[in-house]
Amino acid sequence: TGGGHVIEDLVAGKDVKLVATAHGTDCYPRRSLETWINLKDVNEAVLFNPRNAYQNYNVAVNLSHKVIYTYMGILQPNLGNANYCSAGQLSPLLNDPYYKTIGVGTRIFLGGGVGYVVWQGTQHNPTAPRTEKGVPRSSAGTIAVLGDLKKMSPEWLKGTTMIGYGVTLSVGIGVPIPILNEEILSYAAVKDEEILAQIVDYSDAYPKGKSGSLGEISYTQLKSGKIAVQGKEVPTGSLSSYAKARKIASLLKDWIKKGEFLLTEPVELLPSVESGMTFKPLKERPIK
Repeated sequence: TGGGHVIEDLVAGKDVKLVATAHGTDCYPRRSLETWINLKDVNEAVLFNPRNAYQNYNVAVNLSHKVIYTYMGILQPNLGNANYCSAGQLSPLLNDPYYKTIGVGTRIFLGGGVGYVVWQGTQHNPTAPRTEKGVPRSSAGTIAVLGDLKKMSPEWLKGTTMIGYGVTLSVGIGVPIPILNEEILSYAAVKDEEILAQIVDYSDAYPKGKSGSLGEISYTQLKSGKIAVQGKEVPTGSLSSYAKARKIASLLKDWIKKGEFLLTEPVELLPSVESGMTFKPLKERPIK
């Protein structure tokens, strides 16, 4: 277990053990604390995620002869499986590929409560290659989001253990897209067959930062349960829940219809293609 499970327990109303130590000061002399805390007893609890809702992502496979353990799940050797992570046609940023309605101040569904987009997310990469319809062909935009943890639900915040890799938090996110014109409507009508993802080897190319793709595949093919890679039939699995994506869309629709959730106009749109912003790996400089 880890931080994601602590967040889930807090939101579920469970007591969480807090242990803290400090060097102590004249105004704060206490040097240790051990107590139980509960979400209802703390003044504020804010969930801030610096990167969520990745706009498309890799399809992870393993070309090596051994099992590997990654943030994309367990990958079986010799193309034993392929894992992907997106709801495809229900993924928020794929329905507004140029971020014409999403930006700082956009009100969203976050973890079962209400949250806001507060900035572009880390690794935001709007200049990724795109199809003729503007859909990114690889990982592109991201959003940084913030919301009141006290109003969220454990149904939509799940501590998750990726075996052999580490701990994360599975987060339910929904972004309302106002249909302001025909262009935005056409973007929001995107279908799985129009969304393409790159197949990447996580045994060698990815960990070594090598460029290159083993192929391009549509979400229709991914969701069919099997794809062809290097002439081999490979079973697929999703780290995202399409069933939960549909439920979020339905809940958000109901909130809006009842007047319980009002749409907001962003005060600043996310950087798009014209910004020239691109993802850069860390430039390492030797320290002598």
